Amino acid sequence: MTRYLYLARHGDADAFGQLTDTGRSQASLLGRRLAQLPIDVVWHSPLKRAVDSARVISQELPATVLVDEAEELIDHVPYVPPAEELSASWAPLFDGCDAEEAATGHDLAGRLSERFGARSLARRGAEVGARDTHEVLITHAFQIAWLIRDALAAPPARWLGLNSANAALTMIEHREGRDPAIVLVNDMSHLPRELQWTGFPGVRRP
Repeated sequence: MTRYLYLARHGDADAFGQLTDTGRSQASLLGRRLAQLPIDVVWHSPLKRAVDSARVISQELPATVLVDEAEELIDHVPYVPPAEELSASWAPLFDGCDAEEAATGHDLAGRLSERFGARSLARRGAEVGARDTHEVLITHAFQIAWLIRDALAAPPARWLGLNSANAALTMIEHREGRDPAIVLVNDMSHLPRELQWTGFPGVRRP
């Protein structure tokens, strides 16, 4: 049994969390790419930019594909490293993050791992039986980074430095009896050049 997870950051959005025209185009093109696969379900974050991205994507998929919210996919800081694990370059990211907020975020990240991480295969198998599943997760950059870190069994602080462009595709395979396989990371081959790299600093990219 294999659990195929297709992770994508929501489409480009404005400061109010509304998808831009660019974001809608990105989501539609991602949906067309995913339409080639036997998708079972599209899970999305509760935040509007992810909800709307999932709706646009689902328009390119068969009507039988379930589209549903997963609260664990909401945007949050999954792990605040203690001082001895934190380089000076990352310190500003956590300005204003108090101990209570850090604990809440780490608890939510734990639930994200339990539902979609390396330990989730047995639970998923109990729900759907011994068959392959193909699931899309429309979420945020930090949550994609956390699940990549989870698949690699890397230290918690290693989610830092892993970023995802809007509507870029990351693919993780959880195979029974094997370590997770990271097949794609931040792949934008379904997007034309002018729609790539949004969500990253505006410097020249390959």
